[in-house]
Amino acid sequence: MAAQVQIFADAAALSEAAAALFVTEAQTAVSNHQRFLVTLSGGTTPAAMFRLLATPPLANQVPWPHVHLFWGDERLVPPDDPGSNYGQAHELLLRHVPIPPYNIHRAKGELSTAAVVADYKAQLAAMAENGRFFPRFDLAIMGLGSDGHTASLFPGPIREEEQTEAVMAVTAVYEDRPAHRLTLTPLLFNDAHHVLFLVAGKSKAAAVTAVLHDPHAPETWPAQRIQPTDGIVSWYLDQPVASNQ
Repeated sequence: MAAQVQIFADAAALSEAAAALFVTEAQTAVSNHQRFLVTLSGGTTPAAMFRLLATPPLANQVPWPHVHLFWGDERLVPPDDPGSNYGQAHELLLRHVPIPPYNIHRAKGELSTAAVVADYKAQLAAMAENGRFFPRFDLAIMGLGSDGHTASLFPGPIREEEQTEAVMAVTAVYEDRPAHRLTLTPLLFNDAHHVLFLVAGKSKAAAVTAVLHDPHAPETWPAQRIQPTDGIVSWYLDQPVASNQ
């Protein structure tokens, strides 16, 4: 299915649209199957969406008791580390809304690499439908780096685990910041009902153009690996990042 691209005047308008979509998707999923499963992303663009969802009127429109949150990727750091994606979401969103603690499925970055991967696989399996080892997510919120990476899927050879496992460990350097990370894989993202890319800022314009319009080169542009098999993929772009479209 072709990507659905929407362009907004600025990052604020993009964030407002993303927050509104979150509410709509949550209400629809809970109405249809009594729960809303979503993977979150870190970074500045989702942060603005978190702030909107944390305050009325949107905070009051989300069926929080039925929302289950996972993270598309996480640095292997404690939850109170400034680099923790969970920590960012907790500070900006989770501590402000009535979501049950047991509905928050964080990657325990304070554990050893093998232990955190095993634990996250177990958390996913516990939410899975019969006969599966991970659940089908209603919404996967994703970002894009200027190098074309998404989640912690970075340029380079595609690893076998991306096609056979739901979770894998990664060591990567981005913007001169080395980090050990955990990431969900395309196997899981491509099974989602709706994948939503949120991308803002002119520094990512070339990457957006390459991912959306260049020939398929998923080793060079990892975001091209995200192509849902039976779902929707949407790109919410602000005007600066869409300048090449």
